[in-house]
Amino acid sequence: MRDEFTALLLGQVGQHEGRDPDGTWNNRQRYSTETPGLEWSDGQPWCATFEAWAAHRAGMDALWPMTASCLTAVAWWRDHGRWSDYPVLGGPFYLGPGGGTHTGVVVAYDADTISTVEANTNDSGSAEGDGVYLKSRPRRGSGSPYGYGVPAFPEGTVSADPALGGVPAARTAAQATAPASGPPRWPGRYLRVRTPMLHGDDVLMWQRRLAARGWSITADGWYGPASARVCRAFQQRHGLAADGVVGPVTWSAAWS
Repeated sequence: MRDEFTALLLGQVGQHEGRDPDGTWNNRQRYSTETPGLEWSDGQPWCATFEAWAAHRAGMDALWPMTASCLTAVAWWRDHGRWSDYPVLGGPFYLGPGGGTHTGVVVAYDADTISTVEANTNDSGSAEGDGVYLKSRPRRGSGSPYGYGVPAFPEGTVSADPALGGVPAARTAAQATAPASGPPRWPGRYLRVRTPMLHGDDVLMWQRRLAARGWSITADGWYGPASARVCRAFQQRHGLAADGVVGPVTWSAAWS
Protein backbone atom coordinates (compact mmCIF):
# COMPACT_ATOMS: atom_id res chain seq x y z
CA MET A 1 0.00 0.00 0.00
CA ARG A 2 2.88 2.37 0.77
CA ASP A 3 4.33 2.03 -2.73
CA GLU A 4 0.92 2.42 -4.39
CA PHE A 5 0.34 5.59 -2.37
CA THR A 6 3.74 7.13 -3.11
CA ALA A 7 3.48 6.13 -6.78
CA LEU A 8 0.23 8.11 -7.00
CA LEU A 9 1.97 11.17 -5.56
CA LEU A 10 5.10 10.81 -7.67
CA GLY A 11 2.98 10.39 -10.78
CA GLN A 12 1.73 13.96 -10.31
CA VAL A 13 5.16 15.63 -10.26
CA GLY A 14 5.11 18.47 -12.77
CA GLN A 15 1.39 19.19 -12.39
CA HIS A 16 0.48 22.83 -11.74
CA GLU A 17 -2.44 24.79 -10.38
CA GLY A 18 -4.44 27.13 -12.58
CA ARG A 19 -3.91 30.77 -13.42
CA ASP A 20 -6.18 33.80 -13.33
CA PRO A 21 -6.65 35.81 -16.55
CA ASP A 22 -3.75 38.06 -15.50
CA GLY A 23 -1.46 35.02 -15.25
CA THR A 24 -1.42 34.81 -11.45
CA TRP A 25 -1.37 31.31 -9.97
CA ASN A 26 -4.72 30.77 -8.22
CA ASN A 27 -4.61 27.48 -6.23
CA ARG A 28 -7.25 25.95 -8.53
CA GLN A 29 -6.46 22.27 -9.05
CA ARG A 30 -8.10 18.87 -9.54
CA TYR A 31 -7.27 17.37 -6.14
CA SER A 32 -9.90 19.26 -4.14
CA THR A 33 -12.75 18.38 -6.46
CA GLU A 34 -11.68 14.72 -6.63
CA THR A 35 -11.53 14.24 -2.85
CA PRO A 36 -14.91 13.70 -1.15
CA GLY A 37 -15.52 16.33 1.52
CA LEU A 38 -12.74 18.65 0.36
CA GLU A 39 -14.41 20.11 -2.72
CA TRP A 40 -14.75 23.43 -0.87
CA SER A 41 -10.95 23.78 -0.65
CA ASP A 42 -10.40 24.41 -4.37
CA GLY A 43 -8.67 27.79 -4.56
CA GLN A 44 -7.07 27.36 -1.12
CA PRO A 45 -3.51 26.21 -0.28
CA TRP A 46 -3.51 22.54 -1.28
CA CYS A 47 -0.43 20.75 0.07
CA ALA A 48 -2.49 18.73 2.59
CA THR A 49 -5.35 18.26 0.12
CA PHE A 50 -2.95 16.65 -2.36
CA GLU A 51 -2.00 14.00 0.19
CA ALA A 52 -5.64 13.38 1.11
CA TRP A 53 -6.41 12.92 -2.61
CA ALA A 54 -3.77 10.19 -2.96
CA ALA A 55 -4.82 8.55 0.31
CA HIS A 56 -8.42 8.41 -0.93
CA ARG A 57 -7.42 6.93 -4.29
CA ALA A 58 -5.25 4.32 -2.54
CA GLY A 59 -8.13 3.31 -0.23
CA MET A 60 -6.41 4.82 2.81
CA ASP A 61 -9.15 7.16 4.02
CA ALA A 62 -9.04 5.59 7.50
CA LEU A 63 -5.22 5.76 7.64
CA TRP A 64 -4.74 9.42 6.75
CA PRO A 65 -6.17 12.77 7.93
CA MET A 66 -8.66 13.72 5.21
CA THR A 67 -8.23 17.44 5.68
CA ALA A 68 -6.96 20.51 3.84
CA SER A 69 -5.36 21.88 7.03
CA CYS A 70 -1.81 21.06 8.14
CA LEU A 71 -2.63 21.94 11.76
CA THR A 72 -5.67 19.66 11.73
CA ALA A 73 -3.55 16.90 10.20
CA VAL A 74 -0.89 17.22 12.92
CA ALA A 75 -3.61 17.01 15.59
CA TRP A 76 -5.04 13.91 13.86
CA TRP A 77 -1.70 12.09 13.94
CA ARG A 78 -1.14 13.02 17.56
CA ASP A 79 -4.67 12.02 18.60
CA HIS A 80 -4.15 8.63 16.96
CA GLY A 81 -0.82 8.10 18.72
CA ARG A 82 1.01 8.09 15.39
CA TRP A 83 3.48 10.94 15.65
CA SER A 84 7.29 10.89 15.51
CA ASP A 85 10.31 13.18 15.54
CA TYR A 86 11.91 10.94 12.89
CA PRO A 87 11.18 10.47 9.18
CA VAL A 88 8.83 7.67 8.15
CA LEU A 89 8.92 6.15 4.68
CA GLY A 90 5.69 7.06 2.89
CA GLY A 91 4.63 9.27 5.79
CA PRO A 92 4.10 13.04 5.91
CA PHE A 93 6.38 15.71 7.31
CA TYR A 94 5.14 19.08 8.58
CA LEU A 95 6.92 22.44 8.59
CA GLY A 96 6.51 25.62 10.57
CA PRO A 97 5.13 26.51 14.01
CA GLY A 98 3.10 23.56 15.24
CA GLY A 99 3.56 21.98 11.82
CA GLY A 100 0.94 24.25 10.35
CA THR A 101 2.86 25.85 7.46
CA HIS A 102 3.42 23.10 4.89
CA THR A 103 3.45 19.34 4.36
CA GLY A 104 4.83 16.74 1.97
CA VAL A 105 5.48 13.00 1.89
CA VAL A 106 8.83 11.32 2.52
CA VAL A 107 9.89 8.99 -0.31
CA ALA A 108 13.48 8.52 0.92
CA TYR A 109 15.71 9.54 3.80
CA ASP A 110 19.23 9.16 5.11
CA ALA A 111 21.10 10.45 8.14
CA ASP A 112 20.93 14.08 7.05
CA THR A 113 18.14 14.63 4.53
CA ILE A 114 14.66 13.65 3.48
CA SER A 115 13.61 13.32 -0.16
CA THR A 116 10.00 14.35 -0.60
CA VAL A 117 7.12 14.83 -2.99
CA GLU A 118 5.15 18.01 -2.23
CA ALA A 119 2.29 20.03 -3.66
CA ASN A 120 1.70 23.78 -3.60
CA THR A 121 5.43 24.47 -3.58
CA ASN A 122 8.02 25.53 -6.17
CA ASP A 123 11.70 25.20 -7.05
CA SER A 124 12.75 27.02 -3.89
CA GLY A 125 10.66 24.77 -1.63
CA SER A 126 8.32 27.58 -0.64
CA ALA A 127 5.28 26.77 1.50
CA GLU A 128 3.13 28.54 -1.10
CA GLY A 129 3.89 27.62 -4.70
CA ASP A 130 2.39 26.57 -8.00
CA GLY A 131 2.70 22.81 -8.41
CA VAL A 132 3.91 19.34 -7.44
CA TYR A 133 7.67 18.98 -7.02
CA LEU A 134 10.34 16.59 -5.80
CA LYS A 135 12.38 18.21 -3.04
CA SER A 136 15.25 17.48 -0.66
CA ARG A 137 15.13 18.95 2.84
CA PRO A 138 17.43 18.83 5.90
CA ARG A 139 16.42 16.65 8.81
CA ARG A 140 17.90 19.07 11.34
CA GLY A 141 18.47 22.80 11.68
CA SER A 142 16.90 25.63 9.74
CA GLY A 143 14.06 24.51 7.49
CA SER A 144 13.82 21.07 9.06
CA PRO A 145 10.43 19.45 9.84
CA TYR A 146 8.44 20.08 12.97
CA GLY A 147 7.61 16.38 12.98
CA TYR A 148 6.24 13.41 11.08
CA GLY A 149 3.07 11.35 10.84
CA VAL A 150 3.27 7.55 11.05
CA PRO A 151 0.76 5.87 8.71
CA ALA A 152 -0.46 2.42 9.75
CA PHE A 153 0.58 0.74 6.50
CA PRO A 154 -0.43 -2.93 6.54
CA GLU A 155 3.07 -3.94 5.41
CA GLY A 156 4.55 -2.24 8.48
CA THR A 157 6.51 0.92 9.31
CA VAL A 158 9.96 1.85 8.00
CA SER A 159 11.36 4.73 10.04
CA ALA A 160 14.54 6.19 11.49
CA ASP A 161 12.73 6.31 14.84
CA PRO A 162 14.51 3.91 17.25
CA ALA A 163 11.11 2.99 18.68
CA LEU A 164 9.92 1.99 15.20
CA GLY A 165 12.90 -0.02 14.01
CA GLY A 166 15.57 2.66 13.66
CA VAL A 167 16.29 2.05 9.96
CA PRO A 168 19.11 4.54 9.18
CA ALA A 169 18.31 5.06 5.49
CA ALA A 170 15.51 3.91 3.19
CA ARG A 171 13.50 4.73 0.10
CA THR A 172 10.23 3.56 -1.39
CA ALA A 173 10.30 1.31 -4.43
CA ALA A 174 7.98 3.81 -6.11
CA GLN A 175 10.70 6.46 -5.86
CA ALA A 176 12.54 4.66 -8.66
CA THR A 177 9.70 5.54 -11.04
CA ALA A 178 9.64 9.26 -10.25
CA PRO A 179 9.33 11.34 -13.44
CA ALA A 180 12.39 13.45 -12.58
CA SER A 181 14.62 10.38 -12.92
CA GLY A 182 13.22 9.46 -16.33
CA PRO A 183 11.45 6.23 -17.26
CA PRO A 184 12.72 2.95 -15.81
CA ARG A 185 14.44 0.74 -18.37
CA TRP A 186 12.09 -1.09 -20.72
CA PRO A 187 11.97 -4.72 -19.50
CA GLY A 188 12.85 -6.10 -22.92
CA ARG A 189 9.62 -8.00 -23.49
CA TYR A 190 6.38 -6.82 -25.04
CA LEU A 191 3.41 -6.68 -22.69
CA ARG A 192 0.43 -8.05 -24.59
CA VAL A 193 -2.57 -10.33 -24.17
CA ARG A 194 -1.46 -13.95 -24.29
CA THR A 195 -2.59 -17.41 -23.22
CA PRO A 196 -1.65 -18.03 -20.49
CA MET A 197 -2.00 -14.41 -19.42
CA LEU A 198 1.24 -12.45 -19.11
CA HIS A 199 2.30 -11.80 -15.52
CA GLY A 200 5.25 -10.12 -13.79
CA ASP A 201 6.73 -7.21 -11.90
CA ASP A 202 7.18 -5.22 -15.11
CA VAL A 203 3.45 -5.51 -15.79
CA LEU A 204 2.72 -4.35 -12.26
CA MET A 205 5.10 -1.37 -12.62
CA TRP A 206 3.43 -0.27 -15.86
CA GLN A 207 -0.08 -0.68 -14.39
CA ARG A 208 0.85 1.31 -11.29
CA ARG A 209 2.31 4.05 -13.44
CA LEU A 210 -0.89 4.41 -15.46
CA ALA A 211 -2.99 4.32 -12.29
CA ALA A 212 -0.80 7.08 -10.85
CA ARG A 213 -1.52 9.14 -13.98
CA GLY A 214 -5.27 8.82 -13.44
CA TRP A 215 -6.16 5.85 -15.63
CA SER A 216 -8.71 3.37 -14.30
CA ILE A 217 -6.66 0.19 -14.29
CA THR A 218 -6.25 -2.65 -11.81
CA ALA A 219 -2.62 -2.94 -10.70
CA ASP A 220 -2.41 -6.69 -10.13
CA GLY A 221 0.58 -7.67 -12.29
CA TRP A 222 -1.55 -9.52 -14.87
CA TYR A 223 -1.72 -8.24 -18.45
CA GLY A 224 -5.09 -9.29 -19.85
CA PRO A 225 -7.89 -7.82 -21.98
CA ALA A 226 -8.72 -5.10 -19.42
CA SER A 227 -5.11 -3.85 -19.39
CA ALA A 228 -5.01 -4.01 -23.17
CA ARG A 229 -8.14 -1.82 -23.41
CA VAL A 230 -6.54 0.81 -21.17
CA CYS A 231 -3.33 0.53 -23.17
CA ARG A 232 -5.14 1.20 -26.47
CA ALA A 233 -6.91 4.24 -24.99
CA PHE A 234 -3.58 5.51 -23.64
CA GLN A 235 -1.92 5.00 -27.02
CA GLN A 236 -4.71 6.83 -28.84
CA ARG A 237 -4.43 9.80 -26.49
CA HIS A 238 -0.68 10.01 -27.10
CA GLY A 239 -0.83 9.57 -30.87
CA LEU A 240 0.70 6.08 -30.86
CA ALA A 241 -0.32 2.98 -32.79
CA ALA A 242 -3.31 1.73 -30.77
CA ASP A 243 -2.44 -1.98 -30.79
CA GLY A 244 -2.76 -2.67 -27.07
CA VAL A 245 0.87 -3.80 -26.87
CA VAL A 246 3.34 -2.20 -24.46
CA GLY A 247 6.58 -1.99 -26.39
CA PRO A 248 9.50 0.37 -25.75
CA VAL A 249 7.70 3.45 -27.13
CA THR A 250 4.47 2.92 -25.17
CA TRP A 251 6.51 2.04 -22.07
CA SER A 252 8.50 5.28 -22.24
CA ALA A 253 5.37 7.33 -22.98
CA ALA A 254 3.92 6.22 -19.64
CA TRP A 255 6.68 8.18 -17.89
CA SER A 256 6.88 11.13 -20.28
